[in-house]
Amino acid sequence: MRSRAIYGCAGLTLSAAERDFFRDVKPWGFILFARNISDAAQVRTLITQLRDTVGDGKAPVLIDQEGGRVARLKPPQWQARPPAAVFGALHQAIPEAAREATYLNARLIAHDLAELGINVDCLPVLDVPVPGAHDIIGDRAFATDPGTIITLARAQIEGLIDGGVLPVMKHIPGHGRAGADSHLALPRVPATVEELSASDFVTFRSLDQCPIAMTAHVVYESIDPQRPATTSPKVIRDVIRGEIGFNGLLMSDDLSMKALDGPLSVRTKAALFAGCDLVLHCNGDMDEMRDVASEVKALEGLMQKRSEQALAQLRAPAPFDPAAAAARLTSLLGASA
Repeated sequence: MRSRAIYGCAGLTLSAAERDFFRDVKPWGFILFARNISDAAQVRTLITQLRDTVGDGKAPVLIDQEGGRVARLKPPQWQARPPAAVFGALHQAIPEAAREATYLNARLIAHDLAELGINVDCLPVLDVPVPGAHDIIGDRAFATDPGTIITLARAQIEGLIDGGVLPVMKHIPGHGRAGADSHLALPRVPATVEELSASDFVTFRSLDQCPIAMTAHVVYESIDPQRPATTSPKVIRDVIRGEIGFNGLLMSDDLSMKALDGPLSVRTKAALFAGCDLVLHCNGDMDEMRDVASEVKALEGLMQKRSEQALAQLRAPAPFDPAAAAARLTSLLGASA
């Protein structure tokens, strides 16, 4: 039986200690970062090594491949992709072109990932930025209005799924108002429930059929002034599962981020108690991973059902001509110039 965790690894290949650890704890999945990537053959080998440890040739392997600033696969080995805001700007001028371009871009990302064996992308970003917020979201968002974000994120989700890759919407229930980068500090959002409901939550509510969602390490003072969403039973129960209506697989953002404090075992226990189905630990530090594993339970019951429902949306990529898609995308992006 698999456990309720996703782990990273330290380098380009698995160490004996990592191999033994993963075989012992049997995580739900794995996540790759730039430190794990040199070329296509190496990535495929590493993914095979990871999946062998859990005895599952289709075990989830995640990556953050958004385009723009957030891309683990980089040139010259892989094509650079535009940030989301490029498609939002096109949507202002030519909405239909923007929808097609967003779909094709996501389909091309999925093609790159599927060729390597990566089957989950932490995308779309559904956060709604507001003036004065920290630029950690910035151009990673399609726009500043929920309507544009919903339209283009829907196309992005379709492109990923058609390409054999599961999408993960983030950062639920919204990171757009945060005045700090949650990698470095804990953001606190003072907005009222009414403000959040009318803007921040709308994108997630409209796309609540996305198979997987990632929590925000953000305190919403009007809902739970003590805990960020990741470790707040109230936010997860009342907002994510309640108002937003998300019934899919809920994973935490990275537990090693500085927005959270305390030992990794305490963070893990708090996230799982709050209602996260899975916890994410990214940095590949073996001592930290062991600390996380000490509090991770087996995936069973409702969590197992949510996992099965999410993974059931994985399909073989549809027939696709990447060269033609890339040419069409270039033409669409140039349409408003």
